[in-house]
Amino acid sequence: MIDLEGKAVFVTGSARRVGRAIALAFAEQGANLVIHHASPSSAEQAREAVDEMRDMGVDAFIVRGDQSRAADVGRMLAEIGERYGRLDIMVNSAAILRRINLLDVTPEEWRRVIDVNLTGPFLLIQEAARLMIEKATSGVIINIGDNSGLNPWPSHPHASVSKAGLVMLTKVAALALARHHIRVNCVVPGPVLAPPDNEGAFERVVAHLPLGAAGSPAHVGHACVFLAQNDFATGTILRVDGGEGLA
Repeated sequence: MIDLEGKAVFVTGSARRVGRAIALAFAEQGANLVIHHASPSSAEQAREAVDEMRDMGVDAFIVRGDQSRAADVGRMLAEIGERYGRLDIMVNSAAILRRINLLDVTPEEWRRVIDVNLTGPFLLIQEAARLMIEKATSGVIINIGDNSGLNPWPSHPHASVSKAGLVMLTKVAALALARHHIRVNCVVPGPVLAPPDNEGAFERVVAHLPLGAAGSPAHVGHACVFLAQNDFATGTILRVDGGEGLA
């Protein structure tokens, strides 16, 4: 098992919600964190996250950028290299999940979700891997999927397709980067945090889970820590979903 103390960890979408919980889980292990957000509306939450990490005795700083833009991704990774001189762990958490009828998806809507949920992680994997290889780091990349990528969700058509692509990207990257001693895995959470605009739907999903209870964002964070520490895991698709994928 790998000791995470002092490792440099970059978690996208880590200013709030599940991404922040993932960052906290690594901070609890003594890792240094790169907190990411893309919108000015998340700036204050990002600052609060950094303060929280520093209060835990680790270093943390903020990068901001649109992960669907290659220029932003390159700049963010350059900032990380300048700050820490390396990157040990990359977690692709930021994503868009929108409920919409298939026939109502516009080309613009389709491109935006695919760009953020699939193109973004692809670009981040490329740049993270280049930095890891340059610094001869045995790195880890973890993608955050969901069950819409393993079972079709017609209520979330473009998100479902993007997450299915992310699962395959995990497997392809795991094989392509293994010779560089970079491991690539995927965590598939179930219902761990109610959406701010539809708690009723969340409760209905939870009621049908085999375990009969919702998870928490901390469950996702702990799964990411496990995959980062277990140096024999690559290409793994780890469900942490209360049995949602079975039901």
